[in-house]
This record gives sequence, structure tokens and C-alpha cells, in this order.
Amino acid sequence: MAAMVEEQPVTLADSSACVDELIRRVGKRITLGLPLGLGKPIRFANALYQRAKDDPSIELHIVTALSLTAPGGSSSLEKRFMGPFAERLYGRIPELDYARDVIGQRLPANVRVSEFFFKAGSFLNNKDQQRNYVCTNYTHAVRDLMALGVNVVGQMVAPATEPDQEGYVSLSCNPDLSLDLLPLLRAREAAGTPVALVAETNSHLPFLGNDAAVETGQFDIVLEHAASDYPLFSAPQMAVSPEDHLIGFYASALLRDGGTLQVGIGSLGAALVHSAILRHRHNEHWKQVFDHLKVAERFPVVSEYGGTEVFEAGLYGCSEMMVDGFIYLMEAGVLTREVFDHAGLQTLINRGELAQSVSLGTLDVLRREQLIDSPLRARDVQWLCRYGILNPEVEFKGGRLRVGEQSLDPDLDNEEARSAIESLALGQSLTGGIVVHGGFFVGPEAFYQRLRDLSPHDRQRICMTSVNYINHLYDHAFGNQRLKAAQRVHGRFINSAMMHTLSGAAVSDGLEDGRVVSGVGGQYNFVAMAHELPGARSILTLRSTRKSGEETLSNLVFSYGHCTIPRHLRDIVITEYGIADLRGQSDEQVYLQLIRIADSRFQADLLKQAQKAGKVDASFRLPEHWCNNTPEAVEEAVKITGDTEMFPAFPFGRDFTDEELRLGKALQTLKAATATRRGKLLTLWHAAKASDDENRYQPLLERMSLDKPRSLKARLDRRLVIHGLNLTDTPPNTGNTNA
Repeated sequence: MAAMVEEQPVTLADSSACVDELIRRVGKRITLGLPLGLGKPIRFANALYQRAKDDPSIELHIVTALSLTAPGGSSSLEKRFMGPFAERLYGRIPELDYARDVIGQRLPANVRVSEFFFKAGSFLNNKDQQRNYVCTNYTHAVRDLMALGVNVVGQMVAPATEPDQEGYVSLSCNPDLSLDLLPLLRAREAAGTPVALVAETNSHLPFLGNDAAVETGQFDIVLEHAASDYPLFSAPQMAVSPEDHLIGFYASALLRDGGTLQVGIGSLGAALVHSAILRHRHNEHWKQVFDHLKVAERFPVVSEYGGTEVFEAGLYGCSEMMVDGFIYLMEAGVLTREVFDHAGLQTLINRGELAQSVSLGTLDVLRREQLIDSPLRARDVQWLCRYGILNPEVEFKGGRLRVGEQSLDPDLDNEEARSAIESLALGQSLTGGIVVHGGFFVGPEAFYQRLRDLSPHDRQRICMTSVNYINHLYDHAFGNQRLKAAQRVHGRFINSAMMHTLSGAAVSDGLEDGRVVSGVGGQYNFVAMAHELPGARSILTLRSTRKSGEETLSNLVFSYGHCTIPRHLRDIVITEYGIADLRGQSDEQVYLQLIRIADSRFQADLLKQAQKAGKVDASFRLPEHWCNNTPEAVEEAVKITGDTEMFPAFPFGRDFTDEELRLGKALQTLKAATATRRGKLLTLWHAAKASDDENRYQPLLERMSLDKPRSLKARLDRRLVIHGLNLTDTPPNTGNTNA
């Protein structure tokens, strides 16, 4: 918790009045820092942006990342499809006005927006945002915000909901940068630069405590108007393909029981979580797939670093993004390993010398390690009560332990005193443990509801905190390097990439022409940390191929003109065809390991390029057992148990209806088919002949508002949709709603 701030914030119910107060404090040159993703204060940000549009004398520079907007679609068909879906999910959420104007490239001349992380692919053709992009590691974002002259911070916060939270708000979804940024801005203010820290309360935001709870007095201005509170922006669940599922399955085999997990957003992360739960809850079926794929035989790294049994000791999560999967892992009994904020205590737990349950032996071990003294002193008692080793009623008074009316001798060498301490003063089990540290969160609405519904016990086991604490090993105010290393045993840091070169470099954030797809975020930090922590591994996952129009391309390439992770940090790479263990290998072995997990349609060409470059011996030939890397083999693997629901398309529920899934598949097929001029002409020719004489697609056409087309364009759209459905329509694999 931060130190108490005596001056109370100005609390206002009107966003325009907040802007008035802000300008009174800092003037009209405003560099506004907003949190990444969910935590943006939409009412305040919109009011400030509108004021800048109305008053050209205001200079407004917004510095942020991942500005979330409702999907809209570009073509007329996409707009017809996305319109009702967006209204259903986002209709009650106010639009982030500056973000919509950024997309439309209509910002006024006195407003600039710089982001250090984009929604993937959203600004590839937006020259303004490409020019204003700030390339930085997540852990350097606070430094760079200060260098850019940030003088205003705005953040959505959760108001107190319980009596013991009075005087506090929760940074909830975004303590990631704010915990480090706010004190630096106060120091800047003390040096003579006016600053303003603005909080906007929203009762829909879950109140999470621990590091995320800060005194309301940390802020200068609080916008509080419960009547205009709005639902949280949700990221809908995306379908998990069979390829994704196999990638997640291989990754789940590399998890060590009693270890640490970091995972990112998206279908690959969901696939990993699903397979980890399968391994724990349905171990026999999980092992069927494991044996079918001959994982132990083909990929010995699993035997050395992974596991196949249920998670008895459990996992601990340490991830810049707390994805919804962590909640499912908690509910499934996988995410159960608690860590504590004391390096000595954590080290003893790691060594198996302290158990979760408390006994006199606990005190003896702590004394042996010189963490406590005998006789116990006041500071020992306070420390022992904090971790539940002594029960919270125990006090130290006059050199004695007081438990209610009882007075106990604190001498651990006295048998009578030991007996009294055991019966009257000992706690039941260690308390204060954390099962997941996260820097920020964003996800589906069901995830937010689960967070709101957490029991007090489970809520206390989640610590949203500084990304600088999570993403690297340097000493931090919340814990030093020794503590971090003790907590993060058997770390598995799992991130996705777009492409991977045969030399071992990963491409995750940009294209070779310089355009930015997303951003580095924390990927580099986690990869580097995996090389520093004993027993840790960096795991990069990617699909072996991608579609470009009607053409299939390999994501494993000989070389590429941009990289996110340099080849000297190469470690483990996973595709749907297996695991490449690259750490410490020669270049020839690295090239061959990656060719081995490439799609077989591209293996021969990749090998030819490697041999031409002299990286692989010219006499090497592809072994026969390498050459079954086909989509058909993937389909066979996910069906091996005979249970069609073992690897469902939506393992954790979905936001799309059955009709929308069918339409979405048809529209994706049309988009791929029309990627070339020839493809467009062929598609239009086929669509012109398409009809729905039997009214098979009537409900789907109604969903697209094409059941009674009036204009020529609408009639063409109707025929295109029918043609797409003719190509793709099969009963959808909607999956389970439960893990």
C-alpha cells in the first residue's frame, strides 16, 4: 500500500467538470497517459478529447496501448454480420471516441495518439499510427512515458464494495504501469511540474486487493457517477482449431508439476489451458493422445522438463496478462501452488522442508534457518501471525505470548511452553499465499463475472501488480531477485509467434517492410528471463502454416527481414507437428529440428535452402517418419480417443450463436476466395447462379438482413452469402461451455 496522502481528491460527477479541473491544474499542454487495454476511463477520455476538438489551443498527446473498439467490418457483408453481434456485446459500452477517429484517420491537428502495442493487424495500413508507434518493451513503458513528458494519468478504478475497503480504490485490471508511474509523477510534481492523476470509478470492475488496492488520495480528481457506469469491454472467445489444440497439447506436456506458468491471450493460450485441464482431470484420455503422438519417443525434452501425471503440487501463475484461462485452471484444481512474499520462507517450501499445514516442526525449521529466535520476540510473533503460523489472536506483551486470557512462555526450548504453544497459539496452515500474479487483464464478460463472484479467499489469492515486478528479475519495491527466483521455479513462459526462421529467430510483432502488426509487449522479457532462471524454459508456439488468399504459406521460413526474438535466445518452439528443442544446439541441429516440425508441403524446400546455405550437410535426406506432417494427421490425432468433445472448438464457452458460426465460416471462405482478381471473378460468376429455392438458409439470411433485399447491391450480397453457405455449411462443432 502507498503512504497516506493527506489531501483528499476533488470528487466530481460530471466529466466536463473534470476536464475543467484538469486544465486548471496543468494548463492546455496535456500529455495523457492511459492504461493498456481495459482500464481506460472512457467518460473522462471522451470529455477531454471532445474539449480538444472544440478548442484548438489545447495540445493533447495521448500515450497508451491497445485502444479497444467494437469490431465493425470493412465490406458490406462484414458490416451486416458484425452489426448485430457488436450491438449485443458492446451496445451499452460508450465508444472510445479518439480510438474511433484514429481508425478513421480524422484526428484534429492538435491531437496526437501514440501507442506501444496495437490490436494485432489493426493498423497495418494506417500511416499515421505506423509513424506514431512507440517501440518499447512493456517493462520500459513507464520510463518512456516519463520521457515523453506525461503530466496527466487517467484510469478506470473499482470503487470500494466492503467496509474494510473504505478509503481505497482498486486499480484492478491495470496496476501494471500505474503502480510505478504514479510515484514518479508525484516526484515530478514535487520538482515543480504540475500533474493531475484522474480516477474514474466503475462498479462493473471487480475490486481486487493486495497490490492493486491504493488509497483514493493517490488521485487528484475522481469522476464518480454510478448512474452512468458502463459494462466492461469484452474480448470474445475465439474458436480453437484442431491445429491449435495439438500445439496446446504439446505445450501441456512440458508443464512441470509444482512449476510456474505464463501464457498469453488467444486461441493458442486457450488450447494450452484446455489440455492442461485434460491432463489433470482426464489423465487417461490425455495419455491416449500422448502415446498416439509418440511424444516421449520423438521429443525427449518432455521427459526431462515436462510431465504426464496430474498436478498434485499444482501450478503457480506469473503472467503480465491474467487471461481467463487462469480462472479455469483455479476452478479445475490445477492452479493451486501458493507462493509467499518472503524469499526465506519460499525457499524452505520449495525444498519441501515446510508444508502448508503448521506444526511445532514449522517453528523448529524457521528457528534453525534463523528466521525466528527463541525465546520469540515481538517481531517474530508479528511475522508468524502474518503467515498464519501463529493464529491472529496471539499478541506479544511483556515478554510473553498472550492468547485471550492465557499467558504463554515464548521459549521454544521449554517443553511445557512448546506444549502450550502447540495447543493454544499455533495456526492451522500457512496464509497469505498467492496462486497468480498478473499485470493486467482483459477477456470475455463471463471472465469478469467470475472475478466479481470470487469468494474472499480466492480473491485474496490473486495479486494484480506491477508489470515490472512480473516481467523480469530485477529488484523491485514488491520483491527482490532472490524472491522472484524462489517463486518462479520450473518456469514455463509460453508465448505465440507469427513466424520463425530456421536460424532460431522469432517474428512476433512486425513485418519486414517495417510495418508494425502488434508490439513487443513483454515477450522479449519472458524469453530472456527463461534463460536466466534455473530450470526455466521459453516456449514459442505458432501454427506451421497460414493462408494468404487461396495460397497456403509456411510460417517456418529460411530467413526474414525482421525479428522480435533474436536467434541467440532460441529455446523451445512448438507447432501442431511437434516440439523443437533448440537450446544449446548447433546451427545444423537447429535448422533440422525446425524443419522436422514444419508442414510436409514445405519441408523439402526448407531443407534445400538450408543445404544451399551450408547450414545442413548436403547428404542429409528427410527421414520418412518426419514426412507425415499433414492436416489429415492433425485431424486423426484430435479424434484418437473417440470422444468428439475431447478437443472442442469452444472449450470455455462462446459469444457467437450457432447461426453466426455458420455465417462466419461462409464469409471467411468468401474472403479467401476473393483475395485475387481471378478469384473475385470466379466467385461472382458462381454467386450469380446461387439460389436458396428450398429456403434452407432463410434464418441465416434474416440474420444478415438479406431475406428481402431491395437494392442491386443487397441482392448480390444475398447471392454471395448463399454461395458461401453452399461451400461450407455443415453442422458446427460448437463445443462445450465447460472445461
